Amino acid sequence: MPQNSDARTPVGDPAVRLAVAVGRINRRIRPTGDGLSHGLMSALSTIVRQGPIRPSELARIEAVAAPTATRAVADLESRGLIERSPDPEDGRSSLLAATDDGVTAVMHARLERAERVAALLETLTDQQRAAIWDALEALEAAAGVRH
Repeated sequence: MPQNSDARTPVGDPAVRLAVAVGRINRRIRPTGDGLSHGLMSALSTIVRQGPIRPSELARIEAVAAPTATRAVADLESRGLIERSPDPEDGRSSLLAATDDGVTAVMHARLERAERVAALLETLTDQQRAAIWDALEALEAAAGVRH
């Protein structure tokens, strides 16, 4: 079996193949232009989905250090995409919630990504698309997607 450049993991290993495929698809469907960075969009999506949320909880969910979350919050707030309010349970903290513009930005980004995925899927055969649909539930479980 062929080996990858570090010679520890076979190139044909399903985990390697999936990682490469997911990475390439993700790069192909990223928004272009003046949109939010991937990190900012991820943080905003978390706030839309989980908010109101404390900055420390945002950092935990996003798996980033507190200073990184603080910079993201400041950026999102300066763009009018989120707002802070005092945390009634902890006077030292605040709660973050998405503004209407923030919710709209997330919905627009999801639609744009879905349109790009649809375009990629159109290049596949019916059999290849069926295989993806068959694997979708397992992929959602692996990604922690809940409906």
